[in-house]
Amino acid sequence: MTVLVFIVSLLAAMALGMPLAFSLLVSGVALMLHLDNFDTQIVSQNLINGADNFPLMAVPFFMLAGELMNAGGMSRRIVNSAMVWIGHFRGGLGYVAVFAAIVMASLSGSAVADTAALAAVLMPMMRDAGYRMDRSAGLIAAGGIIAPVIPPSIGFILFGVIGGVSISKLFMAGIFPGILMGLALIVTWWVVARKDKVVVAEKVPFKKRISVTINAFWSYLLAITIIGGMKMGIFTPTEAAVVAVVYSLVVGLFIYREIKFKDLYGIILAAAKTSSVVMFLVAAALVSAWLITVANIPAQIVEILRPFIDNKTLLMVMLMLLVMIVGTALDFAPTVLILTPVLMPLVREAGIDPVYFGVLFIINNAIGLLTPPVGTVLNVVCGVGRIPMHDVIRGVMPFLFSQVVVMGALIAFPSLVMMPLKWLLMK
Repeated sequence: MTVLVFIVSLLAAMALGMPLAFSLLVSGVALMLHLDNFDTQIVSQNLINGADNFPLMAVPFFMLAGELMNAGGMSRRIVNSAMVWIGHFRGGLGYVAVFAAIVMASLSGSAVADTAALAAVLMPMMRDAGYRMDRSAGLIAAGGIIAPVIPPSIGFILFGVIGGVSISKLFMAGIFPGILMGLALIVTWWVVARKDKVVVAEKVPFKKRISVTINAFWSYLLAITIIGGMKMGIFTPTEAAVVAVVYSLVVGLFIYREIKFKDLYGIILAAAKTSSVVMFLVAAALVSAWLITVANIPAQIVEILRPFIDNKTLLMVMLMLLVMIVGTALDFAPTVLILTPVLMPLVREAGIDPVYFGVLFIINNAIGLLTPPVGTVLNVVCGVGRIPMHDVIRGVMPFLFSQVVVMGALIAFPSLVMMPLKWLLMK
């Protein structure tokens, strides 16, 4: 009955058009009334404590870093550098999109920001070269969802804070699966696009390749700095976010000189608006998380799934199916915030490594960004590329399937996550 009260109240509030943060608060209050434990002071204290968390400071800083990278020309230079090396191959623009998506994922951690940047730069070029736009849009959208998996990932920060899991370990564990996702897209693109009649770009002289790559040096150095700094213990994920902001600001202002001081207000304001939405969502979700624990909902979920608890692989399949179903109806952050406190007790009782589960959980939520009716990344591609939604959905299907296959492989072979993690954590 308690689970039913939580789900019905949450869905009812959302059906009335309430913003999700307020829907979470409504479901929390409904639980308190059901448990005869209503107290406004408890709600307010947990709301404040939810946002008062040091690791969460990384979220607004990474949001700001992403805005600075796009405004400062770092994202565009990454695309250009990839273009001069592999753009002359048949289907080369598709390979450029995947390569750029992987590199940009290691800079911002935001699927929406990366997808918007890639779509704005590459889709006009792909249209002029004669590429099928539905397929091109699908590839760019599928490349964008690598961002929540490769560090720095805002999804890992949210999961780590709510689930009590090491964010640094989550960051390191996400590197190899994120690369696997990119490789799967490359193979899929080669299969589906090899027979298309497109205009192949001219091969760029070697000297120009070198000059364009050198011009993008400062963009690549940021990725190396963030990942290398965290691996060597120089700074924490939160401190890495601050480093990313300062670095992007200096490069944009004084090296590439594409950011003017007068632009900073608009950039900071855009990052602040996005960050405020995420932070309020986290605070509201932690109110619900506290009440979910008090209401003993995780124990009820454990009982429902207890028949699978002795088989870790089968249990992971069931959990991933649950997350995938929820991800079709909810956006990335809400799914992470709602399901993490519910599923983590079951994961720990089953003896599944929380870091391993976290990687699969975030990959699954990232895939949810490609599934209608919500499909946030699909909406971004539609808006930037001016393509009908039904065309994008048709074009993304082979790439969506390839990402699901990668997730299935990671479920079947946990060592694909844990072995690279052990190697990366070696001093």
